[in-house]
Amino acid sequence: MSDNSVKDRKAVLYRMVMPGHICPYGLKALHLLRRKGYEVDDRWIKTREQQDAFKAEHDVKTTPQVFIDGKRIGGHDDLRRFLGLTVKDPNETSYTPVLVVFAVAALIAIVINMLTATAMVGTTTVERFISVTMILLAMLKLQDVDRFATMFLGYDLLARKSVPYAYAYPFAQLGAGVLMLAGALTWLSAPVAAFIGGIGAVSIYKAVYVEKRSLKCACVGGGTNVPLGFVSLTEDLFMVAMAIWMGLNVWILPGTSM
Repeated sequence: MSDNSVKDRKAVLYRMVMPGHICPYGLKALHLLRRKGYEVDDRWIKTREQQDAFKAEHDVKTTPQVFIDGKRIGGHDDLRRFLGLTVKDPNETSYTPVLVVFAVAALIAIVINMLTATAMVGTTTVERFISVTMILLAMLKLQDVDRFATMFLGYDLLARKSVPYAYAYPFAQLGAGVLMLAGALTWLSAPVAAFIGGIGAVSIYKAVYVEKRSLKCACVGGGTNVPLGFVSLTEDLFMVAMAIWMGLNVWILPGTSM
């Protein structure tokens, strides 16, 4: 629906505005209506009794409720549909969480380069990007370790053999990432990263490309709908590559690392 078709049209919005609660979806509906050019009659529901009476009168289960030209449109999501806008499916799979982590990690790596007067293009930038990515992904897993472990057990080969490994994984990833970013204790961080990344890569390849299973990835924690697949595999391959590269720098090509 174009903006021209809604000029001078009026909408009535019923939303909860109470001392201890202001409905966020009511605020979003109000903003959306005004943005689309509607003149809004903003009616507040100020008590639970008023809300119960309103729901009974209009035979609805939730508020806010939007009325346009005397016709009930519904809540915030219904309003978006009415205006021809998309409504996100909470069960829809998306790579957005992982891509956001990669983007933020890249920005942090660039800032570190700026603060340390390091060239923007070079192996050091890649090293820092991968290290920061590991740290951020570990942080997301650590928000709810139990939920992460539950998802991780669905496909990781070593975790299935030893459940404690699922709980230790994010701590190992965090530790390896921090040490790699600092360029310290490579003798410890490189083997740890190679181990957890290698096991993870094999597990994902087996589950997705051999067994053809459709699973959610635990890479950004247990509360997302990131599909297990190429991006998840990339995370583990990054860790393995980083471990090999830093090991080479320390033990075979000393003086070329960070």
